[in-house]
Amino acid sequence: MAAVTASMVPDHSLCALIAGPAARSPESTALWVDGSSWSYAALDERSRRFAAGLVGLGVGPGERVAFWLPNGLAYLALLFACARIGAIAVAVNTRFRAEEVGDIIGRSGARVLALAPGFRGIDFPSILARVDPARLEKLDAVVQCGSGVLPASAPLPSRARRLSEDELAAGPPLDSVTASGAAGVAIFTTSGTTRAPKFVLHGQAGIARHARDVARRFELDAPDAASLQALPLCGVFGFSQAMATFAAGRPLALMSAFDAEEAVRLVARHRLTHAIGTDDMLERMADSAASGQLASLRFAAYASFARGTRDDLARRLEGGGTRLVGLYGMSELLALYAAQRPGDPVEVRARPGGFPVSADAAIRISDPETGQIKAPGEPGMLELKGPSAMLGYFGDEEATRAAVSADGYVRTGDLGLALGDGSFIFLARMGDALRLGGFLVSPREIEDFLEEEPSIAAAQVVGIPDPGGAKPVAFVRLTPGSRLDEAAVIDRCRDRLARHKVPVRVFALDVFPVTVGPNGTKIQRNKLRDTAIELLDRGRP
Repeated sequence: MAAVTASMVPDHSLCALIAGPAARSPESTALWVDGSSWSYAALDERSRRFAAGLVGLGVGPGERVAFWLPNGLAYLALLFACARIGAIAVAVNTRFRAEEVGDIIGRSGARVLALAPGFRGIDFPSILARVDPARLEKLDAVVQCGSGVLPASAPLPSRARRLSEDELAAGPPLDSVTASGAAGVAIFTTSGTTRAPKFVLHGQAGIARHARDVARRFELDAPDAASLQALPLCGVFGFSQAMATFAAGRPLALMSAFDAEEAVRLVARHRLTHAIGTDDMLERMADSAASGQLASLRFAAYASFARGTRDDLARRLEGGGTRLVGLYGMSELLALYAAQRPGDPVEVRARPGGFPVSADAAIRISDPETGQIKAPGEPGMLELKGPSAMLGYFGDEEATRAAVSADGYVRTGDLGLALGDGSFIFLARMGDALRLGGFLVSPREIEDFLEEEPSIAAAQVVGIPDPGGAKPVAFVRLTPGSRLDEAAVIDRCRDRLARHKVPVRVFALDVFPVTVGPNGTKIQRNKLRDTAIELLDRGRP
């Protein structure tokens, strides 16, 4: 194996996150994946061989490589290979199908596509056959990772070379680093609803700095620290956790897809200390764990996408010695931008938001209509800045100007409030916030109140248009064996809430409509709004 010298790789380069540990402690474990263990030296060498292979394919600085890959060794080694040569990794969720895959490959202008034909029975050739050939015309090569192989009939440009990941890594490793810290290295897609997703471009130095900030804040640099990587690397949530673990030089137990029972087994087998996920994932792990299986897990952090689990989950995990903290992040700022403090009371540390992980971050709250900066404690739009901010939207300067202020604050589109101690609370997406009676109201406030009712397991509140101003409508999931007494629920709201916050109707649903993305499962409030309007229209004469 070629010797690794840390001085060869500048700190601003993303590949320094693995090159540093590979030089200092080459045999230390970087990954547990698919039943195998990979040292930092082995991971670094694999990435350097991939880098040489990409250069051999003609990939240069600023050119794009599409990653249609699950979590695995190939994903990480290719990512650090792109960082070494200045190429840009474009994340493509394995759940995506022809329209999304074709759009991302086509608009990004990807030169290389990496995919895993044998992953979970996904019919990659059939998906590619439904992609408009014009969207694939810039592809020069397709790298097949894992054990699967695309059939010769797979519809790819005739000039596109096909090779396995071992063939890509067949040459000698590349030692030089050609990218600057300002260079873009990773593109993530936003979850567009009414228009094509935007491409969020992050730079080498920003990701590397953020990874070190997170590692320090989450104490990933403890000598026994080890992380469960259950979130997909194609989203900023999972990506940020992986980079922070590498920044600390600690091992990562990598899952290709989340399974609660397997996650619990990995925690017990490898004595994992850190886990980051959605509240739903962590709750399923707690449900699956036998006594003592999660004993090593001392830190868990979550983004709240489900409802009605927050404080209860924190108390459940704390009973086993795990401190759960709420988080805040977004594609434009990376995940783990802020986190609550593990030492705070449950009701404080379990809420979304917290203190920024970077000492150079800044928070302000603005009126979404006037732009006026609000005082601590007043709700408004979160505007955030810091080292983890995106370079911009790839290929869309107009959208970048709209999203980032002249003084560098990202306009998040989220409703929140600053507390005056350097922290903030995330309340809701601005599109989900309710303008009721002339006041800006977080639906979470009404939902939390509804969930105090023993018969209500979870609640979602949306606003519907009305000639007299928007009105709130509530949807609830009931606890087993319960029945909805709508009049009693509304009467209780009238007794305890301001008049403009009282739902005009409460409807029971078996499940809430959701969408599954790389950063978690999110409730589709737009569908709930449509359902509310439809149900109310049925009841009108």
